[in-house]
Amino acid sequence: MNDAAFWIDRLDLRPHPEGGYFRETYRAAEHVDAAALPSRFPAPRSFSTAVYFLITADAFSAFHRIRSDELWHFYAGDAVTLAILDAGGEGQLITASLGCDPARDQMPQVVVPAGAWFGAEVAPPGKFALVGCTVAPGFDFADFELGERGALLERYPPHRGAIERLTRV
Repeated sequence: MNDAAFWIDRLDLRPHPEGGYFRETYRAAEHVDAAALPSRFPAPRSFSTAVYFLITADAFSAFHRIRSDELWHFYAGDAVTLAILDAGGEGQLITASLGCDPARDQMPQVVVPAGAWFGAEVAPPGKFALVGCTVAPGFDFADFELGERGALLERYPPHRGAIERLTRV
C-alpha cells in the first residue's frame, strides 16, 4: 500500500484550512441561479463539485459545516471515522465509519447533511486515508464555517470528547 506522502505528491494535494490535504478535481461548468436555490445560498452555485481529500493520524478534518449535502467516498488507506453533530437538529452525535470492510460496519460512502457540524479522523491505529468528497450544490468557501471549540462545547456539552479531539485551539 502506498503511503500518504505518495498520494499527496501523486495527486498534487495542498493543505486544507480544516486540516488534511485536498485538490478540487471537478467543478460543473453550469450554475444554479440563487433564486432557484434555498435561501441559505446568497449567490449562484455550481451544480456540483468534487475533491480528493487526504487525512492522516496527525492531520484530522476539524469540525466544520457547509450549506450543501456532502457525499464522502473511500478510495485508499485506512478507515475514517466521521463525527456528525446535529444532523437531525436534536444535538445528537452520529459516528459513521468510511471504508471498504462491511464486516467492520464500514461503508464506502457516507452522506453528511447540509448544515451539520462534522469532522473526520483516521480510525486508530491507521496512518492515512484518501477519500473523495462530492458537494451539491457545489462547494463555495463562502458556505464554509470552521467550528470554534468553545462555541461547540457550549452548544453540545455531552459531546466534549469528540469536540476536543476534532477542533484546534
